Amino acid sequence: MIVFQLYGSDTSTAMPLPYADAGIRAGFPSPAQDYISDSIDLNRELIKHPASTFYARVSGDSMCEEGICEGDILIVDRSIEAEHGDLAVCCVNGEFTLKRLCLNRGDKIYLMPSNRRYRPIEVSADSDFTVWGVVVYTIKANRRRQSGTERW
Repeated sequence: MIVFQLYGSDTSTAMPLPYADAGIRAGFPSPAQDYISDSIDLNRELIKHPASTFYARVSGDSMCEEGICEGDILIVDRSIEAEHGDLAVCCVNGEFTLKRLCLNRGDKIYLMPSNRRYRPIEVSADSDFTVWGVVVYTIKANRRRQSGTERW
């Protein structure tokens, strides 16, 4: 089960940050870029429709096999029309959930988890169902908490 804390997006201010525009190699190491001459504003880069975009913090593990974990922050755009395969925040019978949309099975809609411990949710014709928004980005912490005993 996924529970959300919802937050509005504030794009009224700009906050340009240094940007390594030459990229960071994930393969063989290369010399570090000595001078960063460009900047990037994450408000402009990540939020295309400010009036219809909000943040949600994930609580739960039904999407963990997709790399979406407890504490991750979702950027959700309500102005995008959901399509088959989209990662979406849905409201089913008054409860929010985060799932992949499966829209191509005849007249039925399925909400697909990414954790083998959970079953797909079939949305029946008599369900109160709404796609509340489409997830466009996921922000996650990559630094592991140190317990003091971990060594590489």
